[in-house]
Amino acid sequence: MLGKLTWAAIPFDQPIPLITGAAVLVVLLAVLIWIVVAGHLPYLWREWITSVDHKRIGVMYTLLALVMLLRGFADAIMMRGQQAIAFHSQGYLPPEHYNQIFSAHGTIMIFFVAMPFVIGLMNLVVPLQLGVRDVAFPTLNSVGFWLTATGALLVNVSLVVGEFARTGWLPYPPLSELTYSPGVGVDYYLWSLQISGVGTLVAGINLVVTVLKLRTRGMSYLRMPMFCWTTLASNLLIVAAFPILTATLAMLILDRYFGFHFFTNEAGGNMMMFMNLIWAWGHPEVYILVLPAFGIFSEVVATFSGKPLFGYRSMVLATMAICVISFMVWLHHFFTMGAGADVNAIFGIASMIIAVPTGVKIYNWLFTMYGGRIRFATPMLWSIGFMVTFILGGLTGVLVAVPPADFLLHNSLFLVAHFHNVIIGGVLFGAFAGYTYWFPKAFGFRLHEGLGHAAFWFWLVGFYVAFMPMYWLGFLGMTRRMQHYDVAEWRPWLMVAAAGVVLIMIGILFQIAQLVVSIRNRAELRDVTGDPWDGRSLEWATASPPPVFNFAVLPDVKGPDTYWEWKRHARRGDAAGGEPAYRDIEMPRNSPTGFMCAFFATVMGFALIWHIWWMVLLGGIGAFATFVVFAWRDHDEYVVPATEVARIDRLYREGRAAAVNAMGSPS
Repeated sequence: MLGKLTWAAIPFDQPIPLITGAAVLVVLLAVLIWIVVAGHLPYLWREWITSVDHKRIGVMYTLLALVMLLRGFADAIMMRGQQAIAFHSQGYLPPEHYNQIFSAHGTIMIFFVAMPFVIGLMNLVVPLQLGVRDVAFPTLNSVGFWLTATGALLVNVSLVVGEFARTGWLPYPPLSELTYSPGVGVDYYLWSLQISGVGTLVAGINLVVTVLKLRTRGMSYLRMPMFCWTTLASNLLIVAAFPILTATLAMLILDRYFGFHFFTNEAGGNMMMFMNLIWAWGHPEVYILVLPAFGIFSEVVATFSGKPLFGYRSMVLATMAICVISFMVWLHHFFTMGAGADVNAIFGIASMIIAVPTGVKIYNWLFTMYGGRIRFATPMLWSIGFMVTFILGGLTGVLVAVPPADFLLHNSLFLVAHFHNVIIGGVLFGAFAGYTYWFPKAFGFRLHEGLGHAAFWFWLVGFYVAFMPMYWLGFLGMTRRMQHYDVAEWRPWLMVAAAGVVLIMIGILFQIAQLVVSIRNRAELRDVTGDPWDGRSLEWATASPPPVFNFAVLPDVKGPDTYWEWKRHARRGDAAGGEPAYRDIEMPRNSPTGFMCAFFATVMGFALIWHIWWMVLLGGIGAFATFVVFAWRDHDEYVVPATEVARIDRLYREGRAAAVNAMGSPS
């Protein structure tokens, strides 16, 4: 009846996952009870769960990323704590639990922190920057988010029902084959990523079509903000690369479930095919994550330097060059696997060439800052911290792109330090910069600056203390994924790394405090102008938070930095006066399609993991029925009357005018 699922799947003999799971369950139940008792459930269902508004979906993506960041960071604390005390000792984590932790940490941080964070910011901002009402396919946008949430849920279910993979964040065969991983851990990995991967692909298609087809009047490609360009490049990579991941994991599923031999050691299987396929997706994935961060830094640096972005066209060329070259470097991840000197040399050269357009971006940001009136607000601090940190990560990346050096450093902690140097210093710092920068646009009030500065400095110093010792440990020969060790020379550096993780934890606590204090003091931090940073692009030309239709009248773009030009003309007193001609606006109706698809996907995913075939069938029927109902609905839009549009816009204009008059400077 329940397939492989028995009471033995609950880890009653392992107190850490059992207590953690119980605590999370209690908190979730308490929150749900409070929502129901306080009467918030209808509001949540109507305004958030069934919403197809790109802004709300962007906020939910970001919230998912922040919650999963806490989960993934908890794994990091346990790993660093284990290694700090596991000298001539087994430490406090058994080997099988430690293996699950480092596998879950990598999987969560890449797929359920970094990916939702950047997709959330792109969802929130790109339609506003393009001057349009919504993304191309609003309901599919909701489906994409909820499928991503399903994948995150399945990973967390593995904490208390069964186990997670012990293979690392990429399930290399033969370790991931049924012979060597007979439990359900690899299955949790495969189905959570297959389901969330479909959500990511849907989001990628949506954003590509939005950028290519939905720009406002006059918004030519070379008038788009840089964040829109990096969004386009990142999502083109998603559309090209994620089908590779889906196909690769599907072949591994066929190996495990039906005895196929794509990646086995016998019957014609080839493990190296998995390596090639997974990294043909995996290296573009790095740029899927970091390109949106590059776009965020471009927006932030230009805004807080009070200057246009230096070398806009060269930035566009560099962005698209990275988009193309990122597909030509994947083999540098396995230089030591016997491809041969000629092949290694080609991919080594390509890996060095891709550093050139990244260097172009660094110089452009520096030249944008040069001569500008720099304001060291929190988003700008994250940007400057990124530049210093990412340069170091890029240089170490060029080093390991040299095959002879990689032969010495491969699979060592040097690689762990380099990867975190790029992902934390690039992607996460960029996500934090964007989160702080666009928070007032999403919610109508700014985040507390003092606590933001404190969080930044603890993160920055903590990062260097945590990961710089790993470069040296790599030179000393320490390999990654070690549950315990006997080399005395390694221990002091591991103790320093553990101290760095504590500093990062303090930075996270400051970020939590920043959010709590900002919500409590939101009246003092309120932004009624819609433009708290004196921004340059169109998202600052509407209210904060924007109305559901974004713009009462779609803007007409005459050149780059259009909003900045509007403000310049207004300050000179030659702006066009009078109200625009308001018209009725059609907007997409909310739909439960995304949530229902995720519900049935969760049922199917859990049933497939545990071989509960009747439940798989019911989940499949439910998902199919959901799409049939969605396809046959008669009314998929509603009309916001011109009178309502005018009322909302006039309130915004009056509030903005009053705020500007109070500040004593025209806008």
